[in-house]
Amino acid sequence: MLQSERLEEFEKSVKNKFHIYNSLFLNLPYQNIENVGMLIPLLLHQSEKGLKSGKNPEEILDSFFKDYVNVASEKDKIDFMFRIIQYVERQVVLYDSVEDAAFPKMQEYSGSLSIRDYFELVDKSKSWDKISGKLSSFSARIVLTAHPTQFYTPAVLDIISNLRDLIPQNKINAINLTLQQLGLTSLINAKKPTPLDEARNIIYILRNVYYHAIGDLYAYIKDNIDEANFENHNIVRLGFWPGGDRDGNPFVTADITKDVADDLRINLMKCYYNDLKALIQKLTFREVHDPIFTLRDSLYRAMFDPNESISYNDILEPLLEIRQLLVDKYHRLYLKDLDHLIDKVKIFKTHFATLDIRQDHSMHTKVVEEILKANGLVSKSIDELEKSELVELLLHKDLKLNAGDFEDDIVKDTIANISQLKSIQDKNGEAGCNRYIISNSEDIFSILFVYGLFRWCGWKANEITFDIVPLFETMVGMATSENTMQELFALPEYTAHLEQRNQTQTIMLGFSDGTKDGGYLKANWSIFKTKENLSKVCKKHKIKAIFFDGRGGPPARGGGKTHRFYAAQTKTIANNEIQLTIQGQTITSTYGTKEQFMHNCEQLLTAGLSNNLFGKENKISKESRKLMEELSELSFAKYDALKQHDKFMSYLEDKSTLRFYTKANIGSRPGKRGHKKKLELSDLRAISFVGSWSQLKQNVPGYFGIGTAIKTLKDEGRLKEIKKMYKTVPFFRALMLNSMMSLAKCYFELTSYMKEDETYAEFWTILHEEYLLSKEMLLLISGSKILMEMEPISRESVKIREDIVLPLLVIQQYALQKIGQNAEHKELYEKIVTRSLYGNINASRNSA
Repeated sequence: MLQSERLEEFEKSVKNKFHIYNSLFLNLPYQNIENVGMLIPLLLHQSEKGLKSGKNPEEILDSFFKDYVNVASEKDKIDFMFRIIQYVERQVVLYDSVEDAAFPKMQEYSGSLSIRDYFELVDKSKSWDKISGKLSSFSARIVLTAHPTQFYTPAVLDIISNLRDLIPQNKINAINLTLQQLGLTSLINAKKPTPLDEARNIIYILRNVYYHAIGDLYAYIKDNIDEANFENHNIVRLGFWPGGDRDGNPFVTADITKDVADDLRINLMKCYYNDLKALIQKLTFREVHDPIFTLRDSLYRAMFDPNESISYNDILEPLLEIRQLLVDKYHRLYLKDLDHLIDKVKIFKTHFATLDIRQDHSMHTKVVEEILKANGLVSKSIDELEKSELVELLLHKDLKLNAGDFEDDIVKDTIANISQLKSIQDKNGEAGCNRYIISNSEDIFSILFVYGLFRWCGWKANEITFDIVPLFETMVGMATSENTMQELFALPEYTAHLEQRNQTQTIMLGFSDGTKDGGYLKANWSIFKTKENLSKVCKKHKIKAIFFDGRGGPPARGGGKTHRFYAAQTKTIANNEIQLTIQGQTITSTYGTKEQFMHNCEQLLTAGLSNNLFGKENKISKESRKLMEELSELSFAKYDALKQHDKFMSYLEDKSTLRFYTKANIGSRPGKRGHKKKLELSDLRAISFVGSWSQLKQNVPGYFGIGTAIKTLKDEGRLKEIKKMYKTVPFFRALMLNSMMSLAKCYFELTSYMKEDETYAEFWTILHEEYLLSKEMLLLISGSKILMEMEPISRESVKIREDIVLPLLVIQQYALQKIGQNAEHKELYEKIVTRSLYGNINASRNSA
């Protein structure tokens, strides 16, 4: 499909419709905000014009108030700015709805391959057996996280859903009514959500979208695959972190974990009940009556009472009995409808999504130390033990732990949680909770502490039905990961554990903290090499390696175009499954509707299959590897110098929105690890770190250092080598294209006033110059005239979203300037900054 045709369809289905409904929305007469909507386009024009001419946000808004708005007092100006923010937030919701509504139509023009397209290509290639075999065993695990970068409430999600249905039908009156509802509905949480609130918000999406989407996707694949007995019910699996991820979140307790597990199961029973109720209206046959109504009653009890659980077999066996009756006695009537429910039961069983447990290694160190002290095995510190002594204790020492015997909250909760995991598996099945992930893994004790804790909490060594998953996310962790896994695989006790876990080792790599630590290019290249090394180690020990990618929404946190990333992997990396985290607003923006979910899951599956089709194989030559290494180190040197700059942390604290993330009622988790008075980079969460650069429209973690690296080699006469690598190495090209997305969302004009700042002028200039250089170099190696040239739809969408939030960002910078001046209404300006976070994050969708 020609780009011009795709752009024409985008213009018609998205851009024009948004402008029509936006004009309707901006003219709605809400109480106390008359005429505000009509002034927003004028403020956008004044902001663009003012920033281009070199005015700072304070000058732009003061001039706007003077010339166009009849407000004089500072308090009235603040009230007006709050009203602008409220409008912009809702414009973002409207644009999300319009774009989502156009998604099915736009996919006709996307040119991306569906599963069915692959089947057709396979038929032509005569390589069906190879692909069919891969699809019958391949799996994609989508793990939904609780990270606080999406916070539409269920009420707002319902409004978006209604608008998505109404917009394609052009039902003006109904749309007008829904927009009025949107204007009067709060978009933000009245108070910080609890971990249980976060879990329930995402379970709402599971129940209303994913249950149907995964069921329909499976039916679609089953109908299209040329296999009579295709039965891979693990082809798309769901993981779930809210309520299980306690890394840096003291509010996630053993009780919360139990409640979330119950909520997942109960909501799944409601889904089954509704499907069964619809079947009952069709299966009106005498002999079907008893099994179907008995099952209905059991599901009814289980969907209201957390103590009334029903086993997987108790659900499946009646359905199989009914199926046999339909085949034997009732002419197979409605058999396909029944099979559809049976397949859903085989997919979701009794757990809906696998609840992962995650904790930081430092917390386990503390817990183990306290346990050893309490049992007289050390006097003060774990460091008193030789390495071999500690390994021996963890593998063989028998201890019996009771959470009530300890005073420290972390120790008590860790013991209580591990002790209760058996009961969660009893109710939800083993698949309901069977992975324990350790953040900041850097040595064998990251894994062995968890192994030892399971033993001491009552689990027999040969009955630990959990995968222990190291998360290597720092440069040190990745550098030592090969030795760490070699040491573990050399321990008979650990290899015996892996034998129980199907000779499989899941290993997680953290893109977010890796990028924060090592910079964009070095982090991604390090992760790639780490995967290669760990694939070799696992293969050597005859262990199946599965890589779980901790990817955020923006490229700076491993996001960007997911299909492109996985399709660019090489044969040197184990490709048994694709597992990745779906964070923040990516949950609703990329997987938020049934159509989006099915399309993006298909893209994951086809990416996993791509290296198996037609013998195609991505390779990276020795020359390209050497070049990647050089670029990686040069880029890191530039980024590391920035990190070491004496203004780096103070710039983020004084000039960005960093400190306001913790004040926003976005998520339950604190904005940083630990309680140090002086903030350090290592304490910062990647979300608030990357998000703060995004709010500044500087997006530093998504590109910084790339321009300098390419320019250095260009000056050595090696530009041709880099251009060749861009064309021939999909992995490198994927990284550069994602980086161009980060650059496309930069707008340094917003903060250009900082070049006059007495304290930060030099630092701002460093950032700006690297932005300009990176943009120039990436356009040069790609042969593009503009950023995102080959992605016109995404580029246009970015442009519209950036225009929507520009007035909000100017207001945010204005407020930050006033705070810096210690203005009279400082507290109100701080509230403006906090409130302005929401609209910009939602508009960015992947926050970079």
